[in-house]
Amino acid sequence: MNSPAPLSVVALFVDADIVVKVVLLLLLAGSVWSWAIIIEKIVRLRAAAQSMRALSERTAEARTPQELAGNGLRAAGGEPAGAVLAAGVEECIAPTDGVPESLAERRDRIDRAMRLVLGTQLRRLEHRLPFLATLGSAAPFVGLFGTVWGIMRSFNAIAAANNTSLAVVAPGIADALFATAMGLAAAIPAVVAYNKFTVDIGRFAGAMQGLIGRSSGILSRSAVEGE
Repeated sequence: MNSPAPLSVVALFVDADIVVKVVLLLLLAGSVWSWAIIIEKIVRLRAAAQSMRALSERTAEARTPQELAGNGLRAAGGEPAGAVLAAGVEECIAPTDGVPESLAERRDRIDRAMRLVLGTQLRRLEHRLPFLATLGSAAPFVGLFGTVWGIMRSFNAIAAANNTSLAVVAPGIADALFATAMGLAAAIPAVVAYNKFTVDIGRFAGAMQGLIGRSSGILSRSAVEGE
């Protein structure tokens, strides 16, 4: 009994119809771009989590605005939590033009400034995530289109050769099924990554909401001297 020929991805691509080749190239490009997004989001979310933990430790230990601001404020300003804290400090020391305000009004003003910056930081973290969702939902259907097209060509080959032998249609069917496999290979990591990143960003946002409430309460107690 003859052993099956080794499966070659390159051979499947070379032997495929031009339409199937276009489908495979589109799926490959989408997969490469999605992995670039995944790696970038892993790095960004890890940095965001570290900055959030640093702010959490600082708010747990701080009792005054000066202790909360600390000397490392500017160094942390590039990360989401540091940028949020910097916005609160800047709003705390901003002049009020002599208009008196109560402690609650001052805290609300600081709190609002920090939440606005948090919203901006969350949008940056969510940037390009819709592409992962789109690829995850569309890639299987794009691959299926290539499969259907390849199978149609195989049936045409049967009619042209007037031969129902499996050897006539097997190569075309193999090329067609490769498109479906490529679609799933592009979609599965995108879907998994999108779900994970969405959960991570939601957790980060929830933790930051609590830290903003704590930080704005500390910052509203008294003026913070500019650095």
